[in-house]
This record gives sequence, C-alpha cells and structure tokens, in this order.
Amino acid sequence: MSTLLQQVKEKANQWLSSVAIDSATKKEVQRLLDAQDTKELIDNFYKDLEFGTGGLRGVMGAGSNCMNKYTVGVATQGLSNYLVSTAKGNPISVAIAFDSRNNSQYFAEITANVFSANGIKVYIFPELRPTPLLSFAIRYLNCQSGVVITASHNPKEYNGYKAYWAGGAQVVPPHDTNIIKEVQSITSFEQVKFDGNPSLIKQIGPEIENAYYEEVSRLIPNKEIIAKHASLPLVYSSLHGAGITMVPECVQRIGFTHLHVVEEQRTPDGNFPTIKSPNPEEQSAMEMAISQGKALQANLVMATDPDTDRVGIGVRKGDGSFVLLNGNQAFSLMMMFIMKNQRDTNNAYIAKTIVTSELVDTMAAKLDIECHNTLTGFKYIAELMGKFDGKKKIYCCR
Repeated sequence: MSTLLQQVKEKANQWLSSVAIDSATKKEVQRLLDAQDTKELIDNFYKDLEFGTGGLRGVMGAGSNCMNKYTVGVATQGLSNYLVSTAKGNPISVAIAFDSRNNSQYFAEITANVFSANGIKVYIFPELRPTPLLSFAIRYLNCQSGVVITASHNPKEYNGYKAYWAGGAQVVPPHDTNIIKEVQSITSFEQVKFDGNPSLIKQIGPEIENAYYEEVSRLIPNKEIIAKHASLPLVYSSLHGAGITMVPECVQRIGFTHLHVVEEQRTPDGNFPTIKSPNPEEQSAMEMAISQGKALQANLVMATDPDTDRVGIGVRKGDGSFVLLNGNQAFSLMMMFIMKNQRDTNNAYIAKTIVTSELVDTMAAKLDIECHNTLTGFKYIAELMGKFDGKKKIYCCR
C-alpha cells in the first residue's frame, strides 16, 4: 500500500470514528473505503479543503477535501471565532445568501446555525439571491460580516463559500489571513458548534430588494436617454442561476420595457441542464440568448453566472450577428457613456485593477479624471473606496 493511500485511509477512518459525523456521511465514507477504485477516496481525503483569502471552493462530497456540512462548519466556526475576538463585546450580526447550486441552501442553513450557536445574529435570505444583493444587505443592515454560498461560474460538481466584511466586499488583509489562522486552529469537528439558536436567525424581507432597486435607479446618469430608448429589445438569461430573481425587475424599473427572458434557462437548477459551464463569458453559455436575440432582432443580449456577479454581453452588428464583449471592452464603452452623460464629474475617479486594459488609463487621462490601479479583485477596489469614504464618485472595473 502506498504511503499516500495509507494516509488517506487513516484520515477516512478518523471520520468514521468521529462522534460529530452523521450516519449518512459515514456510510458514504465507508463506500469510498470499500471501493476497488481508490481514486475518489484519494481525491476526497488527500488534503484538507483550504480556506483561502476568498473562502472555500471545491467539489461536493464526503471528505476533508470536499464541500460538505463539516468543512462548511469549520470555516464558519473559524470566522465566528475571529468576529468574536474583534468585536470586543459589541453585538455581532452577519448576512447570508446562496445561489442555485445543489446544496447551496443546505450549506447556507448550516452556516446560519453555526453563527447563531456562537451568539451571532444572522440575517438570511429565504430564497436564492444575487451576490451583489448580499453586499448591499451587509451595509444596509450594518452587519460585521457576510457569507455567500456559491462556486460562481465553476462546473455543477462544485460549490463554495465566500466571506465578506463590514463594507460589503470580500475580506482583505489583515482580516483574510487572520480568519485563515482561526480556521486552521480548529483541529476537530467537535470544536464546531452545529446546534443553531433559532432566536438569533431572522429571514431578510423584501425591503432590502426594494432599497437596492431604488439605489440602482438613483445612480443612472441620464434617465432621459433610457426613456428615449426604452423600447429597445433586450434579451437576458440567468443561466439557471439567481439572477432571475432580480435582474428582469431591475431592468424594467430603470425604464426598459422590452426585456425578453430565455425561458429554457429561467428556472434555477444546480445541474445547469442546458449548458456545459455556467460561465457567461464563454460563447457556449451564450448560445441560447444569442439565438433568441437574432430571432427578435434584439440590440443587446446578456447572461449572468449562478450568483450573478459576472455578466456576459453581446451586441448586434449591422449584419444581424452578435459579437461578445470582454470586460475591458464593456467597461470602456460604459465609461464613455457615463462620462458624456454625467452632469457632474467633479471629484470623480476611476478604479481598475492591474490586469485591466490600459485603454482605461488613456481614456481617464483624456477625460481629466483620476485613475487608480489596485490588485486584482473587486475587494481591493472596495478597499480603495473605503479610503475615500464616499467623498468622491467612483467608476470601477477589474
């Protein structure tokens, strides 16, 4: 027997002997141990699923290297410990959202139970909702942290756990490394408080969504232009994700009257049955939206990933075909529109990451607007926003 296989079997047997592991999980672990093919056993147990700077992400299944009740519990216990240590006796609250992936709601409920068992007040969405709404809810409810259960645009076998801080962005230094240390300090599942306190768990109502819609509407730079082009035919697909719960309503509220949803991809489904991968930046994921766009002679087609923090955009060319815009192209066009139609660009600035096209820097210089570069990730842009503390307007991309 190889050393790796021996180590894996020892770890799997530790799961079998743990009083914290439920019978269904133990049955699955035993199946892996009994199987002739040891590949799945090794994949599931050869290491611990790493809590990185953004949280967890992995294939769902039984084992230390998988997304399951126990790895989610350890992550939440570590985050709880850090929140308690930084609160200095003050009340703590968190917000939780989840997407359409298989087990997302279950993992969200586990997360809520562990937080509440640690004396932390929990606000949780009762149904799947987009990640941007979670960020908004953290700020709206004055929470100290938040979690989204999602694996973004990864294949259906995956799920994940994104951790957010008080400003509504994913955690940045020093909080990220400090949370990682707390998670790594948990050496057994018996240290995780799984038994929730229902009195500390509150469902989030529609007032958050309404406030979000109002804020989006307020930020429109020129509503007269939208009114002029309100009847433009648009096509949207949620790719079986959370976007269907808010994107159509949001588009209609800001004034567009002819949004057509791709019905075959409307229903939330963690198996993503109509696409190979739920990544809207890939041509294959956009095919249904483009096909409907051609049939309707739409000007624009859009699709979002399962947790709605990534968007794919296609625009119709003169010959009726569609070209997909990458992030650099989309932001450059939007920035020019905003700057031409924003009535007041005083104290405005642009924030981009170091991997974003330098075209943005050139355009900013021509428009006489400051352009700041950050590390890759919107969390670093959010950190920059915090330094200005709302004193300047920001237009950002990564």
